Amino acid sequence: MILLISDLHLEEERPDITRAFLDLLATRARSAQALYILGDFFEAWIGDDAMTPFQRSICQALRELSDSGTAIFLMHGNRDFMLGQAFCKAAGCTLLEDPSVVQFNGESVLLMHGDSLCTRDVGYMKLRRWLRNPLTLFILRHLPLGSRQQLARKLRSESRTQTRMKANDIVDVTPEEIPRIMQQYGVKTLIHGHTHRPAIHKLQLGEQAARRIVLGDWDKQGWALQVDEQGFALAPFGFAPPPQLPAPDPIPSHTPSHK
Repeated sequence: MILLISDLHLEEERPDITRAFLDLLATRARSAQALYILGDFFEAWIGDDAMTPFQRSICQALRELSDSGTAIFLMHGNRDFMLGQAFCKAAGCTLLEDPSVVQFNGESVLLMHGDSLCTRDVGYMKLRRWLRNPLTLFILRHLPLGSRQQLARKLRSESRTQTRMKANDIVDVTPEEIPRIMQQYGVKTLIHGHTHRPAIHKLQLGEQAARRIVLGDWDKQGWALQVDEQGFALAPFGFAPPPQLPAPDPIPSHTPSHK
């Protein structure tokens, strides 16, 4: 059994998502041959040298899963494209190229984060090319920590503002890109995240039946794609409520004594 997830956007301000992820690692993922995380694992990542205690705890949880025998594969998203080999080595996971072709049940499957499919968002595509340029990445990684933090906040703020202003079809994948990329890599199954629109789309590539599986983002609920002998099953799951703290001992009433 193989599990695929994406778009958790982990951050300290969302402990419900963190609890759900750690629960997944302790339960279903322990029985999995492999766990694939297809980008936007963290809400933001400004460098392996700037890990916070929260991010280190996530790294340690991944390492424990890896040590238990589950292979972990991680792909960059548009929020955490600066994740590097230092994090992956510490977490016991393998960094995947975007896109990558893997074998599931003897079938070649194309894995992507999905942002590169949104070609109608011309402004974003220009920004993406600039940010992923090796020279830009080198400069970003060598900026002072404070400058990187300030830049990350600015990019996140601008991204939210731009997304709200853009039409839905602009921030979704370009339909013509799907058959083009699938034919380029010679696959009949494409799996990606990014758009936050979970679904299994049936396609036709020439005379061949094909499918595009879109992973869901983790917000009000989690999403996971399970691949096993039965095929591909995409399903949501609810978040467990926070643990209840024990009720404090009642304060004994005090009745003054009269002498």
